[in-house]
Amino acid sequence: MKKLNRRALIGASAAIALPTRIFAQTSTAMRPQLLQGVQTGDFSADGATIWSRSDRPARMIIDYATSESFTKSVRIEGPLATEATDFTSRLRIANILPGSTVFYRVSYRDLDDDKAMSAPTLGRFTTPPIDDGRGGRDVSFTWSADTVGQGFGINPDTGGMVIYEAMRKLAPDFFVHSGDTIYGDNPLRPEVKLADGRIWRNTVTEPKSKVAETLDEFRGTHRYNFLDDNLRAFNAEVPMLAQWDDHDVIDNWYWEKELSGDARYKDKSVRVLATNARRAFREYMPLDDNLAAPMKLYRSFPYGPRLEVFRLDMRSYRNPNGANRETTPTHFLGEAQVTWLKQALKASKATWKIVAASMPLGLVVYDDWRTKTGSEAIANADDGQPLGRELEIAGLLAFIKRENIRNVAWITGDVHYAATHYYDPNNAAFQDFAPFYEFVAGPLCAGGFGPNALDGTFGPRVVFQKTPPQGRVNTSPLEGSCNFGHIKIDGRSGFMTVTHRDAAGAVLYATDLTPS
Repeated sequence: MKKLNRRALIGASAAIALPTRIFAQTSTAMRPQLLQGVQTGDFSADGATIWSRSDRPARMIIDYATSESFTKSVRIEGPLATEATDFTSRLRIANILPGSTVFYRVSYRDLDDDKAMSAPTLGRFTTPPIDDGRGGRDVSFTWSADTVGQGFGINPDTGGMVIYEAMRKLAPDFFVHSGDTIYGDNPLRPEVKLADGRIWRNTVTEPKSKVAETLDEFRGTHRYNFLDDNLRAFNAEVPMLAQWDDHDVIDNWYWEKELSGDARYKDKSVRVLATNARRAFREYMPLDDNLAAPMKLYRSFPYGPRLEVFRLDMRSYRNPNGANRETTPTHFLGEAQVTWLKQALKASKATWKIVAASMPLGLVVYDDWRTKTGSEAIANADDGQPLGRELEIAGLLAFIKRENIRNVAWITGDVHYAATHYYDPNNAAFQDFAPFYEFVAGPLCAGGFGPNALDGTFGPRVVFQKTPPQGRVNTSPLEGSCNFGHIKIDGRSGFMTVTHRDAAGAVLYATDLTPS
């Protein structure tokens, strides 16, 4: 696949290192600037959503073509970037032929001076391939979770978040961000002293120096990540399917949660925080999303005849985190989402059906780690028959078996270590399901944790895992905490290879799977 020159991709936004307050300047003597670069996401058979941000009120302008020289390019005047959306804007490009690489450039035109146009910032994406009778071309993608968490941010001493550059070099067709796109509850300090005496240094901005509470603070936390050269270059080349999880708001959140014991927060209502965080997430992620309507993240993304990705939302519809031992189903995905997922899986004609979850199925994630009580995820630390949230998943797994839906695998993040799990009904308390794999990746740039205990209800076993040594917690990126996953599917045979990779891209473990 032909790549754009990296210098061209990030050159127009090289001013990113300027103070973040520059967006407040409104003089028409200066051209608008795209300090956060460009990104694409939520692709379809004929196009994708293009996102960017101006530093002032401006009109989004997009030129695109199927040649890098921009021969026969098309220009579209996009929406206004205004203060109402923190000067972000997006536009969906459609009617592109399948399997086409689209080269685009985004500019902004000042609203007060038609001649004041920003320098263009370039990007590209490729539409899903068609079925050529032999299965189409090879397809690959990466996934991981957890950006700038546990006090570890953009470190100028290490070249920033180099894991994004390692993923870019693999030239994936797209990237699944499995949640924790930001850490609204984890401020940064200029320096963190590590256990071995070394110092981790952070670039720090005002919004990232405290917990995020207001809409503007959540927006500022999102803007922080775009200060990284590696992330901006990656975004310009690799479309993203974005999910949200707990730290996009606050650790282990649910709508009814109160923060009476957390002095960092003035407003103790998580519902208020989550409403602000959700708005900022929708503004800063390249979603095919109507901000005037309720957010609906769950949907599927076919990518040629060999692959379809089913993106879940494991935050918006859950009941409160409790003991998770109810004898009747309690919502985690919610009835509407489960019904959709069942029918979408059944209707899929893709060889591989990849379910993108922001949390694992069989790992125990406590709501309160200090007391080891409550369930933040699905597993309830009881190896017996399904209870509580597990009943929802049991019904889904039984449906997949009953309908003979083949080649279903799960990808996820959340727990801050790399792992491959094999779910085997022969070793499970609940046995009405077909065997499947779950692949766990992350963090991208955050502390390392684990391993978590496995719950035996669905019979998972560890095939591979890489966790911090000697049970240590919150290990730094300097100690190898960061990782991502990569999946490649052969277009002709459908053979799928799943690899866990470290922050430099080196393979930690590989699993080869032949479709049935």
